Parts: sequence; structure tokens; C-alpha cells
Amino acid sequence: MSSAEDIAKAARQAYEDSQLVDASERDIALRSIAQHLSSHRDEILAANAQDMEAANALLAEGKLSSSLVSRLDLTRPGKFDAMLQGIQEVVDLPVPTGRTTYAKELDDGLELYRVTCPIGVLLVIFEARPEVVVNIAALAIKSGNAAILKGGKESLHTATLLASLIQQSLSAGKLPPALIQAVSTRGEISALLAQEKYIDLVMPRGGNALVQSVKDQTKIPVMGHADGICNIYLDEGANIEMAKRIVKDAKLDYPAACNAVETLLLHESTVKSIWPELAAHLLSSSITLHCDEPSLAALESSPISQSVPDFGKLVHAATPESYDTEFLCPEMAVKVVPSVSAAIQHINLHSSHHTDSIITPSETHAGTFIRGLSSANVFWNASTRFADGQRYGLGTEVGISTGKTHARGPVGLEGLCIYKWVLRSQRKEGSVVGEFGSDQGKKQYTHKQLSKESPF
Repeated sequence: MSSAEDIAKAARQAYEDSQLVDASERDIALRSIAQHLSSHRDEILAANAQDMEAANALLAEGKLSSSLVSRLDLTRPGKFDAMLQGIQEVVDLPVPTGRTTYAKELDDGLELYRVTCPIGVLLVIFEARPEVVVNIAALAIKSGNAAILKGGKESLHTATLLASLIQQSLSAGKLPPALIQAVSTRGEISALLAQEKYIDLVMPRGGNALVQSVKDQTKIPVMGHADGICNIYLDEGANIEMAKRIVKDAKLDYPAACNAVETLLLHESTVKSIWPELAAHLLSSSITLHCDEPSLAALESSPISQSVPDFGKLVHAATPESYDTEFLCPEMAVKVVPSVSAAIQHINLHSSHHTDSIITPSETHAGTFIRGLSSANVFWNASTRFADGQRYGLGTEVGISTGKTHARGPVGLEGLCIYKWVLRSQRKEGSVVGEFGSDQGKKQYTHKQLSKESPF
């Protein structure tokens, strides 16, 4: 078995070698990978079945959550095909590197360009979802990066096989196979987190404990998100049918997702008007509600307390911890607030800054909500479930970033690129800074805007 240093060195060398290969080869490699994975579908699903069998046994023992097991399953309708489609969507996107985003003349014959380029070597740590191997590999290859992947032990067989098939496909082309590597043990991760000489960025995809653990163990920059505590605020004047449609979708479309809604905030004017009807709609889908005192009192005094068969099982008093909980199942917290400003204050305090939405007919209130939140994704009259790289047209995503770095929200191709400053002198004698200054006879910088057509 290769040491962590060997793995990191190989990734660095593969990255550097790949920079000398024409960018057109990236799409050729991705098409080859998609075809190779498709031809090995049965083998991949058999490996996934092994992982699912072990995971279900742990679920029965109470050692794994149902949400994690759900994320692991590659046989869910359309999931395998969506994984392959994600590769094609990345192929269809323009190459994100080598683009000039800033161009100025500093002097006659002296030109400055800001040009997009890959980050370098990525270490991506994720839990359960084996398709993440393919998502990240596609994005890394297209953006010119190398990636070292570590999935959760629950997805060991599937993730290992997917990485091996990707390397096989790369071996047949012009890009180095070590551009995509996978590791399987926790010990390897600890050792890789010490390889700041070769690894440029760590991207953990998982719960708060994983993210914090990674941050505590490394000097390498870390980009990612922890919990997905997403909120929807139901503003005064909100339409009840819209609210039913959006809130139910945000909770039930995929409850285990990090962009599923976990807290519903109600403007106080809605508590006796549309809240009981909305609650009845949610309870009819067996969604458990953890309500604060005003929202609970409104339901207990409403006819639905008698008409909903499982009212006593599904409606509970909230605790302070309810609003800091990522339920990842058909449960949600409910709280009444007096204004859009109070909703913003609550969300900024309790949200994980992943995705938050307002349901309102008021453009003024929506604008206030959008400006006031520090979340990576802020929506108006839309389900939080839209926060996703494929839905945004990014091709797929490495993950969601809630930090304040260069990439926020779904991290796709552009999030895996940074830039370099390129200065070109076309003067016969070259250019030196000593020619410029405020003294008599010194040159002044022209700072003229140039065309962003890259000369490189």
C-alpha cells in the first residue's frame, strides 16, 4: 500500500503533467469514463449491493441512520443514470480555465491579464454517497485539478470500484491516471491532512463533526459546509396554496438532503389565518412538527387537533435545541416571529447559512430578506431543494460551500478554479519598475482597459 506522502506526491505530479496536455483532452477523457462506467453498471450495482447489505445490518442495530443508508443506495430510481448524465453535463460546459477576466495596459507594450487556472490537488472527504466519486472526478478533470477521494466506510466497495474504473479509463487516454485516486482508511486521511506541501485544498462533505475534525487536523485550507439547517419564512400575506406546495416539497422531496427545510418561521399574522391549514397539509403527509408556544396553541385550539388521527404523535412542543437541529427526516421545527427583521435575526443566529427561503408577495420584504441574510443560497417563493449544482446548471457539484471564501453555494467548475496574474512585456528591451514614478522624467502607468481576449 502506498504511503500518504506517495499518494499526495503522485497527485501533485499528475496535476502538473496534466497542465501540459491540451484542455480538449479533458472532455475526451470524460466521455470515455461515462462509457466505461455504463458498460460496468452490473458490476457497480453488485458492489453497491454489498455496501447496502452491510449498511442495513448496521441500521437494524441502530449503528447507522436511515438517512445515511438512503444516501448510500445507488439503485434508487434514476440515480445511476443521473450520475452518468452528470458527466455529460460537465462535458457540455465550457472549459473554465484559461479565461481572461481582467486585462489592462500598464504602459505601451506592457499588458496585465488575470487568467483562470486550477486550484491544484484537492482532497475530498465525503460520507456515504458513492456517486460523489464520479461527480468530483468529472469536475476535477474538467477544471484541470487532481483529486484524492475518501468516501465513508459504508460506501467502501462502490467507491473503490468507481475510482478504479475511472483510473482504467484515464489510462487509455492522454491524462495521467493518478489524476483521480481513492483512499479507504481513516488513518490515510489523517496522514494526508499533513501533506500541505502537495495538497492545496481539503473539501469535507458531511456533518459538523467531520468538518470540525478536518479543520482541527490540518494546515491545508478547508472549504465546505457542516450542517444543512435550512429555514423557510412564511411572511404576512403569503398565499396558502403556494405555502403548502413549497414547504411540503422542501421537506419531503428528499428529507435526508442537506438542502431540505428544517425550520419553518411564521409571521405572527399567519398563526390564526393560514397556519392551521398549512399544518393540516403537512400532518397529512406524516411530518412531525416541533412547535413553539404560539404555533402549538393555535393548532391545539384548531379543529385539526381532533380531525388529524395522529395529531398527538406528530405535534410536539419545541425545545431550544429544535432550531439548531438538522432532522434529515420528515420532522421540522416551527417558530412564530413578529417581522421579516426578526426572521432574519433568527436565521442568521440558528441557520447553517446553507439555504433559506421567504414566501411573500412583497417585493420590499423579499429584498430585505435577501440583503439581510448571510446564507450562501437565498430564495424567494421557491423550495430550498433547488440549491444544487445540477439544478443551477453547474453540471454537478463537489459540494455546498457556506464559508466566505472564493466559492459559495453549490461548488461546480468555477468554484474549483482560481486565477493567476500574467504580465507580458512586448518592449524590445523588456520592462522594469524603476522607469515608473512621480519624479520628473519618470513614466506614469496608463491603466487602459484592454480586450479580454486571452493572448495565451
